Amino acid sequence: MEAADSTRKFCAQCGALLPADAPRGVCPHCEFHGALGMLGQDSEGPRSTGPSAPSAEDFAHLPGRRFGNYELLEEIARGGMGVVYKARQLGLNRIVAVKMILVERFAGKQSVQRFRGEAAAAGVLQHPNIVAIYEIGMQEGQHFFSMDYVEGQNLAQLVGHRPLPAARAARYVQIIAEAVHYAHEQGILRRDLKPSNVLIDAATDQPRITDFGLANRLESDASRATDLESLTLSGQVLGSPNFMPPEQANRGRGKVGRPSDVFGLGGILYFLLTARAPFLAESLETTISQVLNAEPVAPRLLNPSVPRDLETICLKCLEKEPARRYTTAQALRDELTRFLEGKAILVRPISRPEKVWRWCRRNPVVAALAAAAAVLFFLGFAGVTWQGQRASRAAAETKVQRDLAQGHLYATQMKLVHAAYQAGKIGRALELLKAQQPPPGQRDFRGFDWRFLYRLCVSPSDVLATNASGFQSVDFSPDGRMVAFGSSDGMVEIFEAQTWRRVAQWPPTTESSPASRLAGGTPPGSRR
Repeated sequence: MEAADSTRKFCAQCGALLPADAPRGVCPHCEFHGALGMLGQDSEGPRSTGPSAPSAEDFAHLPGRRFGNYELLEEIARGGMGVVYKARQLGLNRIVAVKMILVERFAGKQSVQRFRGEAAAAGVLQHPNIVAIYEIGMQEGQHFFSMDYVEGQNLAQLVGHRPLPAARAARYVQIIAEAVHYAHEQGILRRDLKPSNVLIDAATDQPRITDFGLANRLESDASRATDLESLTLSGQVLGSPNFMPPEQANRGRGKVGRPSDVFGLGGILYFLLTARAPFLAESLETTISQVLNAEPVAPRLLNPSVPRDLETICLKCLEKEPARRYTTAQALRDELTRFLEGKAILVRPISRPEKVWRWCRRNPVVAALAAAAAVLFFLGFAGVTWQGQRASRAAAETKVQRDLAQGHLYATQMKLVHAAYQAGKIGRALELLKAQQPPPGQRDFRGFDWRFLYRLCVSPSDVLATNASGFQSVDFSPDGRMVAFGSSDGMVEIFEAQTWRRVAQWPPTTESSPASRLAGGTPPGSRR
């Protein structure tokens, strides 16, 4: 395997970006929990502090050191529990990888059991995309196993901070899913799928699954529960929290099974598309809380180039409830095949109402408080709106009544102006006319009648000159809406005071005046 880029180093266990001073190529979280696993005591008590077998540390600075039938060439990987060397198998003269427990002299039965369980689980699997196990044994008191040597990087190193193209990411996960389905068919549950546990063969660009330290057999739920208890210390979570399914983080969320590995495959796909884990927080407790209660950020929000169908497939794998995921890794593999071939996928995106409903189910207390707050808000909003509308209607009605009253007052004032004019009190008439000028912002009721009377008071000769009939008298109706003109030949014409529209005309007569015509109504024979 090639070393990681010197400027970007990643944890060999969880794939997280390492700080510059991180020891042994693992992040502080994995280092701490790996140490807990190796310092754990079995039922027989702590190991003797007397003379002990050599540990993997004893080989770290001895290139070319002979180890049984192997020549150790260089250290190529180190994790919380084991260290891996590139080695030459002398009998067959081939390059292999040899893995040992990191600190053998402090390892209890649980660590040895887990170490040998990894080799046993992988040893029964013969698949081109699973790293094959060659030999399991003990040499010089040191537990070890040898396996395929893969020249290349793991997926965490390959991605770094740059997401892979969608088609390439889908192809990798498609192949990995087929290998995981094969493992399931052989009765092996992987349980810790993550980018750092998948190597990319530099020669073939094929993914190879490695590190079966948490693998277990599918057939026995009882043995699986016992294994979960035996390999989990107090306060220690089994697996990598950033890629862990909820049922593995909390046994109350359901049984760990095939859908759990589908969740891990979805986590790998998410990482390849976004260059980050589905769940990422500063502390273990916060990360576990996200795993149990939070939805991962949609990949397209982090990388808009991700096709919507591939995002839908990814989020389907990361469903909280196992029953909502793809039932098998083979079903996921088939869906990715449809995507790569440009065919329609079977699953549909989650609708927004469904997302809200699921969030409410996971957070019932917060949802209830939010619903109560929303009801109070809408009730308050409805009350304020009703009161506003009521006030608006009242204001409109008040305005109508005020305008009506002002209209009646205006008509009365115009009658007083006309009466003052007829009485020869021109000053009084002008005073009344000027009083009708409205203040700024108020309605102006003045119309033709006001202008006519004003001109009549100011320039009566102009008014008489503009009248074609040469009227000799003028009068207003009692309501001020009509004005009548009487000419010298006895013709009477009635106009609307506001619009100056003629509404009636009487032929010459000596029996009636304009005032009597207005008071008596329209006589027979009037023209309109």
